[in-house]
Amino acid sequence: MEAEIVLSYKNEREAEAVAKAVSPDNFKVPRGLFIKTTHRGTKVLTTLRCDLSLQTFMATIDDLLRCVSVAEKVFTSIKSLKV
Repeated sequence: MEAEIVLSYKNEREAEAVAKAVSPDNFKVPRGLFIKTTHRGTKVLTTLRCDLSLQTFMATIDDLLRCVSVAEKVFTSIKSLKV
């Protein structure tokens, strides 16, 4: 199974922050699972390959999107403090 997830942001700074927040997932994954997240301009690109179960594949996507959500909430909170 394979997925490519593309997320768009208002600016490159936000895209870079999200990519960096979830990039530790690029390094420690079980055998049979590959995940790589990068940013290009205002887009965050994640490639995911899973030779394991559908359950693992879906759980990995869910985990990634939860981490992205947390990163987005953090920079939204920080922006509101600057006002």
